Amino acid sequence: MIDAINLTKELIRRPSVTPADAGAMDIVETTLSGLGFACRRMKFGEIENLYARYGTAGPNLCFAGHTDVVPVGDETAWTSGAFDAAERDGVLIGRGAVDMKSAIAAFAAASAEAIAAGTVKGSLSFLITGDEEGVATHGTKMVVEALDLEDEVITHCVVGEPTSSEAFGDMIKVGRRGSINVDITVTGVQGHVAYPHRAANPVPVLLRLLLRLQERRLDDGYPEFQPSNLEITRIDVPNTATNVIPGVATAKLNIRFNPNHTGEDLARWIEGEAEAEGHGFQGAIAVVPQISGEAFLTEPGPFTDLVAAAVRDVAGRDPELSTTGGTSDARFIRALCPVVELGLVGKTMHQVDEGAPVDEIRKLQAVYGRLIARYFEAFGEA
Repeated sequence: MIDAINLTKELIRRPSVTPADAGAMDIVETTLSGLGFACRRMKFGEIENLYARYGTAGPNLCFAGHTDVVPVGDETAWTSGAFDAAERDGVLIGRGAVDMKSAIAAFAAASAEAIAAGTVKGSLSFLITGDEEGVATHGTKMVVEALDLEDEVITHCVVGEPTSSEAFGDMIKVGRRGSINVDITVTGVQGHVAYPHRAANPVPVLLRLLLRLQERRLDDGYPEFQPSNLEITRIDVPNTATNVIPGVATAKLNIRFNPNHTGEDLARWIEGEAEAEGHGFQGAIAVVPQISGEAFLTEPGPFTDLVAAAVRDVAGRDPELSTTGGTSDARFIRALCPVVELGLVGKTMHQVDEGAPVDEIRKLQAVYGRLIARYFEAFGEA
């Protein structure tokens, strides 16, 4: 059998800061191969990915996660080495302890128990990437595209992101808002401040455009979702002189949106507002949108009920079905199948001294074990 705590420690000791792998994927592959999974490494660019499957029949319950982690930040602020996997007062400390090497270990341990017990009436699979914390262009997105082209069938998926809010098992994610980043560049004509008629100042144009965008109320929410919001995240004018009208002004913004919108619709709206603001301006406005994910919702039903019941079996509470928070790789997986996210309490993820209580990692393994058992009872082969 697999000890989830020891496996988590092994993974933490691999400093797999995106895009480095540092051998983390080898550990996962070796572990799953030992359980009888057919493992397939899928490398795109410099990113290591893994798809592993136990069984060939349906249904196929997939676990998705990532071995990459964010940088440690100020190493001197950690009470122990960020990759030492130290255990202190019942808490496992290390980068990736919460987000989300422990979840990979917990599901692997739960899978080992299910395989040994003969309760896998179909297939189990793992979709593991090394590019979740980065730009996510060579990770899950490309694996999903490849599997789709090959007609690989994944029936349902559980992503091991740290979804619990205040207490273990109090929340699972059944959807996420979409996200679009937008770069705006206003190019005018540089000149002397005493001769404004010879110049075209881009700053007022940019500010008026941003005000137009900020003043629009995008919506009042959507069932299961909070209202969409637009946030201006940066404004730059590369000008150090007080007597020079600048030639360029730039801004960045992000919109987190619910299913009232699509990324393309929002991009077209911003481009239209830029065109209107630029009318008569002796310069140009460039808008470059980047849609990192569309909004999605896994509707309540037998699968979400099953996942919630598994949490209730172990944690003794009914989890909230939530769509809050940022984006995750679930935004890509939802193209293949219904997906939910279920993991540890996320309070310390990305922080100094990121840490997961050992007993909660074991509880997560137990939840995953109940989920696997319930899943094949409900959806498995007759």
